[in-house]
Amino acid sequence: MTEFDSGNIFSGLPGTPQPEELSQMLAGHLSNGVKIERIVSRGHVTPDDEWYDQAQHEWVMVLQGEAVIAFDDERDDIRLRPGDYVNIPAHCRHRVAWTTPDADTVWLAVFF
Repeated sequence: MTEFDSGNIFSGLPGTPQPEELSQMLAGHLSNGVKIERIVSRGHVTPDDEWYDQAQHEWVMVLQGEAVIAFDDERDDIRLRPGDYVNIPAHCRHRVAWTTPDADTVWLAVFF
């Protein structure tokens, strides 16, 4: 029988500002190439000279707070509010340009 896990996406939030963005794998296996993560940001951004360039597609939704994702091509920045999501294709260079500075921004990210 397959084991299962349950929980609440909002439990265990830090409650105070952290020096780095927090990432927690909720489900997935490297063998099948799918990973689901909860990410918590509070004013965290990707440094101006750095870009994510991931081998997998990334579907990401903001559940709480707000964020802006910038792209290293002709695409416009995308502002995400609770319930908003974006599917970022593999190798689409992007960065987190802004997150809510005074409250947690909670993301749900699926890498596939």
